[in-house]
Amino acid sequence: MTSSSQLSGFLEIATEAALAAGEVLLDYLGNIGTATQKGRPGDLVTVADKASEAVVLEILQRHFPNHSILAEESGKLGLAESQYLWAIDPLDGTTNYAHQYPFFAVSIGLLVDGIPEVGVIFDPFAQELFRAARGLGATKNRRPIQVSTTNKLSESLLVSGFAYDRHETADNNYAEFCHLTHLTQGVRRSGSAALDLAHVACGRLDGYWERGIAPWDISAGVILLQEAGGKVTAYDQSPLSIESGRILATNGLIHHNLSQELIKVAALS
Repeated sequence: MTSSSQLSGFLEIATEAALAAGEVLLDYLGNIGTATQKGRPGDLVTVADKASEAVVLEILQRHFPNHSILAEESGKLGLAESQYLWAIDPLDGTTNYAHQYPFFAVSIGLLVDGIPEVGVIFDPFAQELFRAARGLGATKNRRPIQVSTTNKLSESLLVSGFAYDRHETADNNYAEFCHLTHLTQGVRRSGSAALDLAHVACGRLDGYWERGIAPWDISAGVILLQEAGGKVTAYDQSPLSIESGRILATNGLIHHNLSQELIKVAALS
């Protein structure tokens, strides 16, 4: 079992890496040249993604040479058999960033035996640093945060997103987005899963769901939200699998009702 003091140490190194990567992103902002499409339409990578990731990898590998790493741009690195896995998104919200739309972040999560235990999300444009570790609480800029107290779906503000394969499948979240727009005070689409989770954690939003996401998108946000008093599951309220590609995350109070609405929506034909 990983001790609280160990988790605290991991959290400090993750913070160092996230802050350094955030500075890289600000340095490149507005000066990235041409963004490259990685595969599906809209799935972009820039020189900033790669430079930010290089900074994070250097810091983590220097401090934790025996840990495993899963990074969006570099893939799996380090010791495959390690119980510690760092899940890194060096620039969550690349499309926003490429257009100089100010909603993007660095996300660094640590999974211990497959369970999120440490998370840091840094929004360099807003200069907001979100941090959490199991049993140590959640903070924004070093001050405690907690989820909202909204207990009615009709009074909630939600956020979601659309995966890069939305052009190829009927399971594209369009129907769910429309359905819940009519049942709530609104549904936002920000373009950064990490910040979506951070904003639910600090009470700005009441719930979030999405499909087609990767472990590096949500690992940090999951522990942040849990430590802020929220709830994270699969759509049907079964335990979340970090590699499932689907997540339901709320303040806990609207979780059941939001789950019930999600699972009854039929995909658009």
